[in-house]
Parts: sequence; structure tokens; C-alpha cells
Amino acid sequence: MPERHEITLADGVRLHAEVSGPSRAPATVVLLHGWCLDRRTWRPQVAALRELGRRRPRVIAYDARGHGRSGSTRRRAATLEHLGDDLAEVLRQLAPTGPVVLAGHSMGGMTIMEYAHRHPDEFADRVSGLFLVATTAEGHTHTRYGLPAGLTGVLRAGETLGAGVLARSGAWHPHRAVLPVLRPALRWLLFGDECAEAALGLTVRSVGRASLRSIGGFRASIGAQQRLETLARLGGVPAAVLVGDRDRLTPVPCAESIAAALPGTELTVLPGAGHMLPLERPEAVAAALTTIVHRAARNAHRAARHAAVPISGERAA
Repeated sequence: MPERHEITLADGVRLHAEVSGPSRAPATVVLLHGWCLDRRTWRPQVAALRELGRRRPRVIAYDARGHGRSGSTRRRAATLEHLGDDLAEVLRQLAPTGPVVLAGHSMGGMTIMEYAHRHPDEFADRVSGLFLVATTAEGHTHTRYGLPAGLTGVLRAGETLGAGVLARSGAWHPHRAVLPVLRPALRWLLFGDECAEAALGLTVRSVGRASLRSIGGFRASIGAQQRLETLARLGGVPAAVLVGDRDRLTPVPCAESIAAALPGTELTVLPGAGHMLPLERPEAVAAALTTIVHRAARNAHRAARHAAVPISGERAA
């Protein structure tokens, strides 16, 4: 069973985190979920990492502010900037030493980019691998919802208006009676050609746990973020980017621009898949994540071994 932790942030928000794996693991993996979701999105990948035996990493999965079991957030704090700072605090408290692999789905990937932008020295010192799934570094630049350009503008205007209303609705959650009505829309928006009932059910329940303030409040920050320049400064970190070719929220051009900004990044496009890759294609996501974890652990081991070898002057002394 995972260890449960509660982290109280500087502004009083309480984060719920679950930690599993050996304390002396070769690397720590931190899993960050998407907007309106929670840590349970990563359940298949947590299970896959658990099967790695002695190479098993330590795994941290936590609910972002205003999501899942974490506390609600003030409306003005429903921003990616705060999420980036929250990630920094999670690392300081739950993974203060050792190499770290950061894995982010959707808003979780954007959170990682914000952490890299706001805490560049900490990022350089700690992060040994990046895994970005169905995310973007360019806000809503490429988001078309799979619709013609004219309809895209109408839908975005309605979404923006609705988000503003929800952001002012406080810490209430979507009413249980509303969730079945949302199922068809969530199925269309978030999934590709195939959608298992269990995956859709978990997605709907996760949305039901997000506060209305969070559902609406993060919209402006997510739509405006631009972090390609930040990614371009991270060269050398083992990284992989995954996207589905039916993703209506962060389509293939989002992943292509990230891969172009991060030289050497492995880009994988999954045919027929939508936005919810950790649940839609759990095996493919787990395999790609495991590869990054192994690369990060090997690189960290080489670096530690190199640091332990004395230079010739030291040997002579």
C-alpha cells in the first residue's frame, strides 16, 4: 500500500500525495495529472513501475490544488505559476535528494514546464528525465477541438465565458446528478476511437472531485502559457513526448513543437488515440515511461561514478 502524505503549502492549501517504492530507489518518478482530473489517471503506470523488481523507482503521485483529495484553491491562485511552485515544494518535502523523472499529462506537463521556468537551478540539479503526455507548451494555439475554424472560435468563446462563471462559483463540486449528463461530452472531447467503460468512468468521477473554481479558474492560465523557449534551454535531459492523433485538446502539432524545442526527444504518435493516453493506451504509456526511467537511472549512475573517480592531481597527492 502507498504511503499517504499531506503537504501544507505556503498559502495554506493542503496537497494529498501518495508515495510508493523503496526509499533508496535509483530514481524517483513524480506523476502529475491533467486539468479536472486527479492522481488516479496514472494508476496503470504506477502498477507497471511496481513490477520492475529491484530496478523499481520510488513513485510520487499527488492531486493538484483544487483537484482530487487536495484542498481547494483561491481563484487568483488557480494558475500554472502556482502549480509550478507547488511541484517545487513537493520535491523539497517528498524527494529532497536523488535523480527525479517528471511525468506530466496535459496540465501536468504544463506544470513541469512552469517549474522549469520558475525554478531553473533546482530543475537542472534534480531532473534526470522528462515524460510529457498529451500536453502543450503553447497554450491553446493549436487547439481546434477537431472542428472547422469557424466553429472553433464559437466553442472557445463559449468555453471562456463558462470558465469565468465557474471560476466564481467557489469550492463546490459538480453535482452528482450532472455527471451522467457529462459522459457523452467527455467521451467525445477526451477519448479517441476506442474508450473502455472503466476509463471513462474514472474520468467522469475525477471531474466530479474537482472544484468548480478549479474547473473554471485554471482555464485562462492554461490557454495563455508559452514555454517553448524554456524547453529549448533544457537540452540534454532524456525526454519522451506522446500524443494521440485523435487528440482534440492538445493535437499532434503541440507535441511536434515540444519535440522540436527539446533536441533528441523521442516523439511517439499513437494512431486512433485521444487525449486520455494514460487510460486509453496504458501499456504504451507505461513502456515509454519505463524507458525514460531506465535512461535517467543509468545516466545518474554514470554521473555518480564519474564524480567518485579522483582526478590525476588528487590521486598523486
